Amino acid sequence: MKLLFLASLSPCSGNRTTARRICEYIECSGHLCMLRDIGDFKSSSQVADLISEKKFDAVLIIHLYKAGRLLLDSSVPYGAIFGGTDINEDVKDAKKHEVMGTILQRARFLVAFTDQLKKTAEQHWPFAGSKIHVQSQGVVTKPCAKFNWGEFLQNSGIQFKSIDPYIFLLVCGLRQVKDPLYLVDAFSAWHKVEPCVYLVIIGPEIDPVFAQQVKAKLKSAHGVYLVSEKPQEELHAAMRDSFAVVNSSVSEGMSSTILEAMDLKVPVLARNIPGNRAIVKHEHTGLLYFHPQEFVELSKRLISDTGLKESIVTKAKEYVEKHHSKNSEKETYQKLTANLL
Repeated sequence: MKLLFLASLSPCSGNRTTARRICEYIECSGHLCMLRDIGDFKSSSQVADLISEKKFDAVLIIHLYKAGRLLLDSSVPYGAIFGGTDINEDVKDAKKHEVMGTILQRARFLVAFTDQLKKTAEQHWPFAGSKIHVQSQGVVTKPCAKFNWGEFLQNSGIQFKSIDPYIFLLVCGLRQVKDPLYLVDAFSAWHKVEPCVYLVIIGPEIDPVFAQQVKAKLKSAHGVYLVSEKPQEELHAAMRDSFAVVNSSVSEGMSSTILEAMDLKVPVLARNIPGNRAIVKHEHTGLLYFHPQEFVELSKRLISDTGLKESIVTKAKEYVEKHHSKNSEKETYQKLTANLL
């Protein structure tokens, strides 16, 4: 089978990581899988022309609206994987909701990362329940051998005073749903009192206008810095050698960054939203916060209580190995892909 796989492939994004991993599974089954960025297409007719020209037998997509709308002029069988923004945000828009309903009706199968995402989808489209399979994301981390935060920050033009800094790493593309500015004021105030703590935001400028707002805000912040995205192995090494990994998103499907941090035995401080609660159990596999001041309080606790930190990273590693197996994910997608024949 010759399959076209459509997804957002922004550098260092969770969708890109997930799509590449699933693409490998499909090709291991003996199929040909071509991965294409949805940003390459301006209309559904362009995708229809590509399918006809390259003679694709089927299509797989990630994100029910952004990728799904590109299939409105195509008749080949397809399967769809829910993102997070489609179910949590796009359903609020009537026109997007209508498009997603059409895509759901025609899909051979759908995949949700969590039971909660499936339940939410069923509330909007009850007819689709029997098509939705729940499959958690698998985790694969391959950090490079060496990483030096001091050298990295200096090479990024950042001067820091602490000899042994506590690096809190927020990995996200610069767009509003990731809310990278949510913690800035509280963290800046904390840094003034304790100069050894730093918040580093790392990721691509997905929304150029919003990225400029972030840069403008950080000019007056203390101890909070923005650096450009890095290759995956270097990013994983940066995560591994940071004190903690942070999530501040307004909504999530399932955060690849959180799972990768757990796999690397780095503590996670995540915003208390449904997508994060699905994989982070407070004080067990990570720490959940409702507001910026609570984030600071929990961070201070994590610094002072080494026993808590060790307990969290150990249990988080066990959780990932048990519930986010790459082999289980591979088996699921290979079986589902066979339904497109």
